[in-house]
Amino acid sequence: MSKTKRKRYSAEFKAKVALEAIKGEQTIQELGSRYGLHPNLITNWKRQAIENLAETFSTKAERTRSNDDPQIKELHAKIGELTVERDF
Repeated sequence: MSKTKRKRYSAEFKAKVALEAIKGEQTIQELGSRYGLHPNLITNWKRQAIENLAETFSTKAERTRSNDDPQIKELHAKIGELTVERDF
């Protein structure tokens, strides 16, 4: 029994296909047959491209700040706990 490997697509290829899907010059079905992809895969890539579009224009500082927010809240909570324990 042989195992088939999943085909992996590069980020550039995904972006190219997603951009063509967003343009709408061809239907998802046509793009699928042109590139040999399932239409659901193209739809997922299109959705991901649209959702992550804002991150493309954000600065590096904004991205790191948004990633650090949960950690900062956790550290503030820990500081509060330690302050209460010390005062007790």
